[in-house]
Amino acid sequence: MHLDPLLPRLVGVVLAVLVLGLVLRLLRQPYSIGYLIAGVALGPHGLGLVEDDANAQHLGALGVVLLLFFVGMEVSLARLAQRWRVAIIGTALQIAASVGFVALLGLVLEWTLARIVLLGFVISLSSTAIVLKLLQDWGELETPVGQDVVAVLLAQDLAIVPMLVTLQALGGEGLAPAELALQIVGGLAFLGCLGWLLTRTELRLPLGRGLREDHELQVFVALILCFGVALLTGLLGLSTALGAFLAGVLVATAHETHWVTERLESFRVVFVALFFFSVGMLIDLGFVRENAAVLALLLAGVLLTNTLLNAGILRALGGGWRPSLYSGALLSQIGEFSFVLAAVGLQAKVVSGYAYQTTVATIALSLVASPIWIACVRKLVGAQAELRETPAPSAPPS
Repeated sequence: MHLDPLLPRLVGVVLAVLVLGLVLRLLRQPYSIGYLIAGVALGPHGLGLVEDDANAQHLGALGVVLLLFFVGMEVSLARLAQRWRVAIIGTALQIAASVGFVALLGLVLEWTLARIVLLGFVISLSSTAIVLKLLQDWGELETPVGQDVVAVLLAQDLAIVPMLVTLQALGGEGLAPAELALQIVGGLAFLGCLGWLLTRTELRLPLGRGLREDHELQVFVALILCFGVALLTGLLGLSTALGAFLAGVLVATAHETHWVTERLESFRVVFVALFFFSVGMLIDLGFVRENAAVLALLLAGVLLTNTLLNAGILRALGGGWRPSLYSGALLSQIGEFSFVLAAVGLQAKVVSGYAYQTTVATIALSLVASPIWIACVRKLVGAQAELRETPAPSAPPS
């Protein structure tokens, strides 16, 4: 009897995730930590049970798209729009502060301008997948803190486009005018669609009523809504996650498509788990052991610096210290899109191979460590009770 060699590996992965999930449930920690640990243990740098990290990363990217799709269905677009000052001003200040902080180190270490800008951009981005999953698990997406953090994360996703343009220019690889124009048009179209949906209280989609009883077709209609809009934004040079978020808002506005949530929930769980698993696979345990002291120092510096920078900016925009500190912790890790920026820096020879490996390891370790860091800060500031009722930051103080 022929046995598919993939089956034992699949059983091993699912069993490891299940066991780790049960342990973390007893410890009252988010499942995402278990997915990350499973990726480290079973990946090519661990037991080697799963060696094809490229396919795992591609499948994991779909998890981010599905996660943003569900977030778009759950958040209030009107309440999110009220926080445009936090999104625009806060994100701009955060990126500028991150680059400035790295510039201070760069002056001492004699780094080039391109390396300073690259590393500043890298640490300024937070993980959409990690943060939104934690907010969902803790039921805090609709809280003032949750809305502020979601607004900043969406602004960071939009900021990736000018970041890439800047890095390509500093690396001597100018962006083609047609490509740049396409990205600008895409960004304006995204904001225009969000503005249009903000004015709509109800929206009817074609075939919406006719699909109410056809559960099989509902699955594929839901998938085409999610991945189709994500594809459009990707073709326009934007983040596919932004397109998925827009599709989620579209579905939430069209009330006859309430069945989308239950049809895609299982897909979301599996693919989001794959994303965290693929991040764990990136951690080279040998490289971590050889550079443990440096990586530990970088990890602690990133989490602490990002927490304090973001907390200070949100506090300056009118928030209280306790919710601002919690929001800063939520945004403390380095995001998954920073892997893309690091790869661009390596290709443009802005960083060396060793610096690239160190950057990737620091990003991955920050994703692993941040849920624990966030949980500690959350408990410290008493987020469960007080932060739910804390008003959102208002306009900058005059």
